Amino acid sequence: MSRAPDALDAPQRPTSTPSPTRQGLAALTLGAIGVVYGDIGTSPLYTVKEIFLPATGVALNAANLVGAISAIFWSLMLVVTLKYVVLILRADNRGEGGGLALTALAAKAVADRPRLRSGLLLLGVFGATLFYGDSIITPAISVLGAMEGLEVATPVLKPRVVPFSLVVLTGLFVMQRHGTAVVGRLFGPVILLWFVTLAVSGTVHIARQPAILAALNPLQAWHFLADRGWQVFAALGAIVLALTGAEALYADMGHFGRRPIRLAWSLLVMPSLALNYLGQGALLMRDPSAIENPFFRLFPDSWMLPAVGLATAAAIIASQAVISGAYSMTRQAIQLGYLPRMAVRHTSAREAGQIYLPAVNWALLAGVVAAVLHFGSSSALAGAYGIAVTVTMLITTVLTYFVVRHGWGLPAPLALGSTAFFLTLDALLVTGCAVKFFEGGWFPLAMGLGLFVIMSTWARGRQLLLASIRSDGLALQPFIDSLDRSTMHRAGRTAVYTVTDPDTVPQALMHNLKHNQVLHERNIILTVVFHDVPWIGMEQRVDVQPLARDFWRVTLHFGFMNTPEVPKALVLCRARGLDVPLFETSYFLSRETVVPTTGSGMARWRERLFATMSRNAGSVVEYFGLPDNAVIELGTRVQI
Repeated sequence: MSRAPDALDAPQRPTSTPSPTRQGLAALTLGAIGVVYGDIGTSPLYTVKEIFLPATGVALNAANLVGAISAIFWSLMLVVTLKYVVLILRADNRGEGGGLALTALAAKAVADRPRLRSGLLLLGVFGATLFYGDSIITPAISVLGAMEGLEVATPVLKPRVVPFSLVVLTGLFVMQRHGTAVVGRLFGPVILLWFVTLAVSGTVHIARQPAILAALNPLQAWHFLADRGWQVFAALGAIVLALTGAEALYADMGHFGRRPIRLAWSLLVMPSLALNYLGQGALLMRDPSAIENPFFRLFPDSWMLPAVGLATAAAIIASQAVISGAYSMTRQAIQLGYLPRMAVRHTSAREAGQIYLPAVNWALLAGVVAAVLHFGSSSALAGAYGIAVTVTMLITTVLTYFVVRHGWGLPAPLALGSTAFFLTLDALLVTGCAVKFFEGGWFPLAMGLGLFVIMSTWARGRQLLLASIRSDGLALQPFIDSLDRSTMHRAGRTAVYTVTDPDTVPQALMHNLKHNQVLHERNIILTVVFHDVPWIGMEQRVDVQPLARDFWRVTLHFGFMNTPEVPKALVLCRARGLDVPLFETSYFLSRETVVPTTGSGMARWRERLFATMSRNAGSVVEYFGLPDNAVIELGTRVQI
């Protein structure tokens, strides 16, 4: 099926955001607690103990405990509350958030500066690729961190932590094909219980050691970091683990809305996290030996196994959120022209956003298993986790500046003032995590770079393919005018010919006339265009243009969150004077076989990579919902 080779270059149209089903604010807030905050909610499992590892050079004493907890608290306040909750949640793309949605906004804001626009697109795509690394590391570190509670309960179980983690993770990915509707209903209550547990367990220990409350003074954080010298970067690399999952606030905005996400953070999530971190600090001030696993040592022995069970459930939910996010990100990338088609399974008849991509699922499982086996513990994975998160945060801040300056039209000093502080902070956090490059930080960067090469190659290859088709093709209108209908056999059906360039004769039409010598009674030249907005309503889905008495040009418009069901969309042509009977329509598809050539397009190895991806792209029929028994596919060779 045809698509714009770079959907961000598609002509812009007025769009409409779908009207979500009205739900109570309380229900939406509960849902946001379950889905949005699962990842950041599991950070207390491993953050504090990472700060006091020998590699950071932070001695375990009362002053450093107060300073470290203060640094965690004020990082949450500045990065999550001020940056994401206050500022970035305002940068929505027609109600949707996330890396690609923000990239589209930034690119549109500088549309009159092509070179800058191209740079922002590449930056945004690289940021999106890091999300896949996050989708591997989050399940691995969250489940390992939860299972490590078994060591505290019974040291004999330490050798079982990795095998048990692999069993839980494998089961999680195997269940994905059944959809998340059933589990999703449990997300909110379970995570609500989790945050209440965080708050209560922390409060108990704060009451026993109230001196830890000095950490609420921001000067304690400042002195702690200032006294570290060059070792401050190692400390920051551990502190940043408390921020993992912050991107979910923005990425899931389209599901819940800005207000429920803000309410959930302000009323429950932030207070619970603060109380738990303060509680861990208070525990360590009283009992430094608890540093082996300060989170689980918050609980009495009789509560240890229930705490492990609840932590495991929370880790599974946190993992589910990023896995579902990877599916959604992939679909967006496909429809924006950065990845080839893949099989998309809809797991709910009522919720369009509940999808399952088998290829992505099994690739993630392979990555998660490899990460668990290679690193073996949450501490070993911490370095890999931090750098993926901080680089993504840095890219988000850069893109936000261009949205604020050029999209919102704020004066340069105000736009710079609203983002420069966060840019500086993000740069410090990236530097802090970069010191762990050889301890695991290479993992998400290598994965991101590999995926960036794949995505940029696909986007560039589609551009070259379209250019080649245009150069070798015939102009559509003169060709139609030249047809001698009196000498042709006529088939009493409707033929739909898909084409990337709506002004070029489809190769399938040429083959049909040449080999079958048949012209259908009604011939539709169809182009599918994906736009850089999330949703396009049904009232704006179809454009119909008559070309001759038996030819029409039809353009279907989809947002990157719409499900591109072509037959359903063609029914809308009736209101515009063109009847497309579903049971009397044949679809003629052109299957391009890419032939790499020596030239000025791409490097030969990239052309071969593009040809391989094109050859193995998912079924057009399945992706666009075409009826299997009404499709005729004709091949053509195209040089790039």
